[in-house]
Amino acid sequence: MTPPTTAWAAVRRVLCVRLDTLGDVLMTTPALRAVRERAAGCEVTLLTSPSGAAIAALVPVIDDVIVYDAPWLKGTAQRRDAATDLEMIAHLRDRGFDASIIFTVFTQSALPAAQLCYLADIPLRLAHARENPYQLLSTWIPDPEPAQGIRHEVARQLALVEHVGCRTHDTTLALRVPPLARCRVHAMLSSLQLDAGQPWLLIHPGATAPSRRYPAERFGEAAAVLSAELHAAVLVTGDVSEVGLVDDVCRATGDRAHSLAGRLDLGELAALIEAAPVLITNNTGPAHLAAAVGTPVVDLYALTNPQHTPWHVPSRVLSHDVPCRNCFRSVCPAGHNDCLRRIPATDVANAVRDLLAETGSMPASPRDSLPA
Repeated sequence: MTPPTTAWAAVRRVLCVRLDTLGDVLMTTPALRAVRERAAGCEVTLLTSPSGAAIAALVPVIDDVIVYDAPWLKGTAQRRDAATDLEMIAHLRDRGFDASIIFTVFTQSALPAAQLCYLADIPLRLAHARENPYQLLSTWIPDPEPAQGIRHEVARQLALVEHVGCRTHDTTLALRVPPLARCRVHAMLSSLQLDAGQPWLLIHPGATAPSRRYPAERFGEAAAVLSAELHAAVLVTGDVSEVGLVDDVCRATGDRAHSLAGRLDLGELAALIEAAPVLITNNTGPAHLAAAVGTPVVDLYALTNPQHTPWHVPSRVLSHDVPCRNCFRSVCPAGHNDCLRRIPATDVANAVRDLLAETGSMPASPRDSLPA
């Protein structure tokens, strides 16, 4: 049998499949960098979901993006027939990729995506799989998770591509903050008319899964304590669907709170997080944005799954241990959300104090904190 690294030596056009959300794509970027650095002129195309495509536009190690609503993923709209999928197979075949790499969390099966790539005549196909894929994968890596322990998501994907000789010395998350987004955020912050030199904190209280949301009143309680102690403004972010949640946090915080719900696109959110002295959030996409731009993060971390903690950034990860940890559920199956609900707001405030002291990044005026 030809060694995998030999078969991959001539690869230049690689389709990387990550059909997940913002945070998952970001945590795959070190592995994408390793693929791109494998050989001079190597091109990386990402096949991803619509939400993954939004962040992919800000990732410098991705050369091209193909958006695909895969029918085997949660949330994909019902289809009457397979026309969309057959069109995607034809499109991938026409692109003439040399190889495909399928990135999954260990709870997902790589085989539907492997079948897609097989039908598109992509000759080399790499993935983790627990079951024998036979011809669907040309390079099968038996999945060691969870039987041999659960790795961080970044480490899992780096280990996958290392099997075919792809390595990098830079294992940080890859993200490019658009200069125009920085300018727009600077203008927006100036419009808040905060007192000159007033320190500030940033909170993102939302999360797509209910099981990963710390209570709004607890966010507000912690923010109120810190705001009074530091004489700090509190900026609270969220998308249009989270206006009510952000308003709840602002009410619980008090007069120094400012809602930015629905006012930022993804690039602007990244710019704001980049400027922040600290981000307080749940285990959700903005926590990984913070890791990508180097902003310290206090992560209210639901114990639904263990492998998505902030990567290579100063952080405090808070949770309350429960016997039902690692349930991998979007809605708490026990109905109590104790792994988050039982974290006192005082613990959140203390974590912010500790992190600010550790990093020396005392909150400053937002008008003075944006990178040039």
